[in-house]
Amino acid sequence: MGSLRDQLGGLVYSTEHGKTCPNCREALDACSCEESSEQARLAALDGIVRIRRETSGRKGKGVTTISGIPVSETELKTLAKALKKRCGTGGAVKDGIIEIQGDHRETLREALTAQGYQVKLAGG
Repeated sequence: MGSLRDQLGGLVYSTEHGKTCPNCREALDACSCEESSEQARLAALDGIVRIRRETSGRKGKGVTTISGIPVSETELKTLAKALKKRCGTGGAVKDGIIEIQGDHRETLREALTAQGYQVKLAGG
């Protein structure tokens, strides 16, 4: 990590290009940081979709999380919407992980297997 002067010394706004990306210092229109991070996330996946039930950090409320789906962020959101509708509950997409409220592991397993994904139930 650079010195404080290096961190604060970059261009923030240019009248020629508008706002700039803090990571690559390119104009936001020309920035490719998001695409490269998305490609790195997809490359790190092993092709197995893992479904687990979690309660930690949620005050005892159960949440089913789905991780390892090898699709882009926009496709992940549409898939999450379809899965939430199938389970009849709410949920969210956070950091490439789909969270569905409640314990719906078997329903989600059947739905994802029907779509051609290799699914494993992880955790207890």
